[in-house]
Parts: sequence; C-alpha cells; structure tokens
Amino acid sequence: MDAAQQSAGSSGGRRHAPGQWSTVWVAPLSGEPFVVTESTEILVEAPNWSDDGRLVVNGGGRLWSLPPTHGAGLTPIEIDGVSRLNNDHVLAPNGDDVFLTSDDGHLYVAPLSGGRARRITSDDRVRHYLHGVSPDGGTLAFVEIPCDHHGRDPEGRLGLVPAAGGEVRHLDTGDGHLDGPEFTPDGEWIVFNSDAFTTEPGHAQLGRIRVDGTGLERLVESDTVDWFPHVSPDGRFASYVSFPPGTIGHPADVPVVVTVVSTDDWSSPIQTYAVFGGQGTLNVNSWSPDSDALAFVEYPTRE
Repeated sequence: MDAAQQSAGSSGGRRHAPGQWSTVWVAPLSGEPFVVTESTEILVEAPNWSDDGRLVVNGGGRLWSLPPTHGAGLTPIEIDGVSRLNNDHVLAPNGDDVFLTSDDGHLYVAPLSGGRARRITSDDRVRHYLHGVSPDGGTLAFVEIPCDHHGRDPEGRLGLVPAAGGEVRHLDTGDGHLDGPEFTPDGEWIVFNSDAFTTEPGHAQLGRIRVDGTGLERLVESDTVDWFPHVSPDGRFASYVSFPPGTIGHPADVPVVVTVVSTDDWSSPIQTYAVFGGQGTLNVNSWSPDSDALAFVEYPTRE
C-alpha cells in the first residue's frame, strides 16, 4: 500500500493474506463483545450502523449489509454508476442514502437500499476521501489529497463540500497530515486526527476544530499513534483506534487498540479492545443508533 492509500481510504481491491480472515465484532458498553460474522472470502471493512439496526460494510469494492447478531450473513447492496468503493462511506442522516468514496477519488451519494449513484465532487485535481456528514445532511467533511504530489508523501487537508455538490471550503488545522474528519452530533465541531500536534513525523493525535475554523485544540496527548475519532450519536462517548508508537499512516495487519472514552474526558479510557487489524478496523463511525454499542473489524491469521 503506498503512502496515499495509507493516509486515506484503502483500495476497494484489498484482499486477505494467506490464512487470514475478517471478524466483525459488536461491543456493547455494558456487556461482553461478540462476533457477528467471520468471512474468509471477502475482506470486510469499516462498519456503519443504520437507523434500522443493520451494519453496512464494504468488501471487494462494494457495499454489504448484515444484522448485528451472531452468525449473520452478508447481503450485497447493489449500487450502479460508480467504480470500486473503498472503506470511506458514511450513512446519511435521512436514513435513506449513503455517501461513498470510490477508487476514482470522487464522492458519491446513492440509495442505501441500492440503486443509481450520483457523483458529488468535481474534477479539481485532488482525490477526496469521505469521513463525515453534518447532522442536517447538508455538508460533507473529507480529506483532500493532491493527485500529483511529485513523489512526496502527500499531506491531507480538511475540506467541506455541500452534499448536493458545489464549492469546497477548507479549514486550516496546521501543518502535517490530517485524516478522519467527522462532525460531532451537535454540528458544532469536527473531530479528526493530525500530525500537526507533535514534531515527530507521522505521530497522529486526536483534535477538533469548530466548523467555522476557530477553536483548534488537541484532545488527547499519548505515546501511541491515534486515528479516526468517532463520537456516539448522543454525544456522550467516543471511540478511536491506537497504533503502536512509531507507526506511519494507518497500515493493515498490526496490533491495535480500539478505545472508548467519555467526551468529558478523552484521556481516560472506559473500554479497550486489543485486536489485530488497523486499516479497516474503525475507519468510519460505527456507533449504534442508541449509543449503547459499537462495531469494529479484526483480521486474525492462523499464524
């Protein structure tokens, strides 16, 4: 995986290594985590959780749905008019649509039940990687990566675009790569991970900024490399994934920790789940609609 893929969404063509499989977990805040499904054929990534109780994941360049119950099977969501999808997908607040990122570098919207996709972004010589939608469904938050970075490791920056398409607005989060920008449920903040808070290259830490571009602040100071903060629908909790110190980007197949915190105190974990994974484990918001559980993916191997 090249630097651009490590710092944005994974390719829709990602596959298991020999002897590897995908395990989708659901972790209730008040109970023990349990396995929803295991897949050896399709490498499954990035669960969303729909209002009607389904999990929505990607795998093999397309979307799939499954109930959050043990032994669930994958059901394809048939979407036309878009090339292979990656793991940057977000469900629309209306409950009817899904916003998507394609391997062509553009953002799309399509019916969650399946149907024809419509492209949102324009040909502006950048690649777009979706991570958030505002509570009113009107604005998308994405990572912008230059198409031609002349051999340098690309630095993502935070872009906002109307969900109907239109002019992009950028927020300044400082120097260093930004990723995972996602709106908080009140619509006032965007949370993200960024290298800008430290002088160590690639040492991503969690931060937030107001949607008007003010109030930039660091949320957690840690020795680990922290990615993809997701706030629960009720605003009380957040989850993120921690990579080992010294990790560059968010690679696959490393030991990581899925961490749950209170949004009143991001520095004190409430729950932690050690898994073998990384890329695909927690790229998008996977909180249940009632904020009582979250889903994530592990990629164990027989070795």
